[in-house]
Amino acid sequence: MVDESEKTAAPSGLYQPPRKSEVTAIEVIALVLSLIWLLATVVFFLILQPNATANSLQFMMTMLAIFLPVAMIWVAAMAARSSRVMREEGQRLNAAVEALRQSYLTQNTGGTVEPTITKKLDEIAAAQRKTESALTMFSTTRETQAARAAAENQAVKPGAIVDAEDQGLLELGTPAEDLSPPLNNADLIRALHFPETADDQEGFAALRKALKDRQASQLVQAAQDVLTLLSQDGIYMDDLRPDLARPEIWRQFAEGTRGREIAALGGVRDRSSLALTAGRMKQDPIFRDAVHHFLRRFDKSFIEFEKSATDAEISSLSETRTARAFMLVGRVSGIFD
Repeated sequence: MVDESEKTAAPSGLYQPPRKSEVTAIEVIALVLSLIWLLATVVFFLILQPNATANSLQFMMTMLAIFLPVAMIWVAAMAARSSRVMREEGQRLNAAVEALRQSYLTQNTGGTVEPTITKKLDEIAAAQRKTESALTMFSTTRETQAARAAAENQAVKPGAIVDAEDQGLLELGTPAEDLSPPLNNADLIRALHFPETADDQEGFAALRKALKDRQASQLVQAAQDVLTLLSQDGIYMDDLRPDLARPEIWRQFAEGTRGREIAALGGVRDRSSLALTAGRMKQDPIFRDAVHHFLRRFDKSFIEFEKSATDAEISSLSETRTARAFMLVGRVSGIFD
């Protein structure tokens, strides 16, 4: 006989411990059969009174005949009970496995985020805050310089209005950028890596010097635009670990070599970053224009840089955030194919 508890489906939630022992139909049947057998033996020996001489062997055989069937009945009952308990345990284990499987699927489809993913997201957010802080500071510097230049132009205009008959034409003086000392390679490299934190005084000093240089400032602004757009997709240069090319390959690039001969420059191997960048290049025309402008500015600036740079300085430049962005978007654009 199948107990009613076997028909009850196991719960779909967590693992349920076995229930306490209770009397079931199996024990009831075994007890009834035992009583029937004992009653039959009583009737046989007391009422029918078989004629037999009592001795020890006959007594033992009589006891075996009486109690051995009872023992067999209870052995069968215990086996049936154990089988029922094992079936219930199997149902509970299946329910626990199914609950774990559902929990795993829930996590992979937008449920609870694993601790490692949470930690990674926190690191990305911290890096983004550092980048935004740095970009905000030197963007403010550029706006201040632009406002100062506009104020100087307004101050010059009233004095420039003179009667042409009373005064001859005045020749223009030397531009301010030509009077400033040239930007050295060390400051350019440091500026192209951008400040590490808001307290990176050395990085901001190099960045201010680069913004005063016309060609370097154009490259810095183009790199800033690309880095900002890449960060919107969660792509940060600090997370990339590209394969660095030898200085002689960079010099070949400066000399105009293109294609597979300089393929080592596209050392970025991060598949997710390459896929995200390639997808945005196809779908976002603003991002595509910013990338092409950045590649042109980097190409032109590196040609001038290479003329006076040592191999060590070229290696240092290749490790900057700007150079990593060049490797990433250059490979996606196909300039290394």
